[in-house]
Amino acid sequence: MIDITPPVLPSRRATDTMGPVVVRKLAVEEEMFLVDPGTGQLVASSHRAVAQAPSEDTIEQELFLQQVETQSDPHVRVADVLADLREARRGAAKAAEGVGARLAAMPTPILPDDEGELTPKKRYAQMMARFGRVGREALACGTHVHVDIADDEEGVGVVDRMRPWLPLVLAMSAGSPFDLGIDTSYASWRAEIWDSWPSAGPVEPFGDAAGYERAVAAIVASGAALDDGMLYFDARLSRGFPTVEIRVADICTDLRDTALVAAVCRGLVETCAEAWRAGAPVAPWRVDLLRAARWQARRHGLAGSLLDPSTAALVPAADALAALVAFVTPALREAGDLELVEDGIARLLADGTGAQRQRQAAGPDLDLRAVVDDILERTAASHRD
Repeated sequence: MIDITPPVLPSRRATDTMGPVVVRKLAVEEEMFLVDPGTGQLVASSHRAVAQAPSEDTIEQELFLQQVETQSDPHVRVADVLADLREARRGAAKAAEGVGARLAAMPTPILPDDEGELTPKKRYAQMMARFGRVGREALACGTHVHVDIADDEEGVGVVDRMRPWLPLVLAMSAGSPFDLGIDTSYASWRAEIWDSWPSAGPVEPFGDAAGYERAVAAIVASGAALDDGMLYFDARLSRGFPTVEIRVADICTDLRDTALVAAVCRGLVETCAEAWRAGAPVAPWRVDLLRAARWQARRHGLAGSLLDPSTAALVPAADALAALVAFVTPALREAGDLELVEDGIARLLADGTGAQRQRQAAGPDLDLRAVVDDILERTAASHRD
């Protein structure tokens, strides 16, 4: 067993000589599908939905015409992020209804014959021309969490140190067991799809901002990405914002799950930034072991065993999550998120993840239309309050 126990770091308190604690802002982007309420199939209507949406609603197109993207503004309080997401979902649902569709917060297309129709943009056409079927099969929706960083040096320090913890974020969000009419036997098939991109997944430590830029340049020069916008690392420096962008999570039907994911991501960023400032070494996780950890997470979600990032041992999911909470507790407490995370994890362990809820809706007869109907109703419920 390798020794990767995280160092014990001083907590930053308002009474410390370092000055008042400044809680990092965070923001969330959500990708979702448009669904025909009569057939349950995806519909290629994002261009019409976006065009007729009010200007104050932030609804954007994505890679395929069956998708839309919404986002929150950056906030300190997770509750404020959720309020934005609820309002954004409400606006997207109204826009969808305006073109005869419904909004579905689901990570993968569930029914057969749900093939994607490419959004007609030059960049997307270039992606399809270069990456072929990998691009055409990337019809999937995720949750991206942005967390403030001071600068790129801190951001790289965070990205390097959070690598072994991100499979647990994926496991908590796992909600895509079905894809195109097939029971995949996975908890997150979206993650399996997304890992097909040559620039996706876990990475080696970069060391510093210059090392990150060299790696980015080398990947783009290799032809594995059109540009730095196609770097689909599990966590990356955002191109347009001073943030670390964490990209491992499925879109969550239940916004309570989104809140949990967002709070944990911020806790990881703050904890890893503290470790970087203290000069703590990067845990010696090889990429092949990180891939193994990700595979366990997407295969089982929270219904099986996961790799404990503090020991690299395969343990019950509850034990791995307990290690995660222990790792980020000081940061969660300072942000006011500890109770939210503890309650959210207890709820998921008791009630199941999105993947488990979808399997319950499918029942023994594997009624996939019932799964779509359940997701549509729960998506609508998520923005009614």
